[in-house]
Amino acid sequence: MRRAIQILLVGAFLLSLAAVATRAENGPQQNPSPAPATKEATPIPAAKEATPAPPASVTIIAPREAHGVLGREVRSPTNEDMGRIVDVIVDRTGTVRAAVIDFGGFLGVGSRKIVVDWNALHFGRVADKGDSITLELTKAQVAAAPEYKEDTPIVVLGAAGNLQPFEDEH
Repeated sequence: MRRAIQILLVGAFLLSLAAVATRAENGPQQNPSPAPATKEATPIPAAKEATPAPPASVTIIAPREAHGVLGREVRSPTNEDMGRIVDVIVDRTGTVRAAVIDFGGFLGVGSRKIVVDWNALHFGRVADKGDSITLELTKAQVAAAPEYKEDTPIVVLGAAGNLQPFEDEH
């Protein structure tokens, strides 16, 4: 019996030594009880000093200088109704390439979407939402344009000499 007690005591001693060694390797233990509340928040030290982001740039545009174009009416140079801009197409660099126009029809029935080169549009008076955008094409040219469908190659109708081909970078 005495031998069993000695073995138990030696085992307990070895376990306590292992626990002390583990604590030394892992660093000091945190006190599990909550810290008393203080009036000032204690800052948490950052592991690595981060440099603050630079402030964003700001551009101010006068209200009469720029407006959105979605939903804007498009007219021909002879004042024919060409439809409304329903979308804008950009390339991979973010450059605006074309506008999608909902052309023809009556109250959305019988209309179709066509794509026109951005350079064929003129934004002379954009201050008033009622002002239209002028398209450098005739109604007959637009009527002959193929219909735009998503996820298919885009055929862009351009004014004479203005259209540059889109080069796919695959």
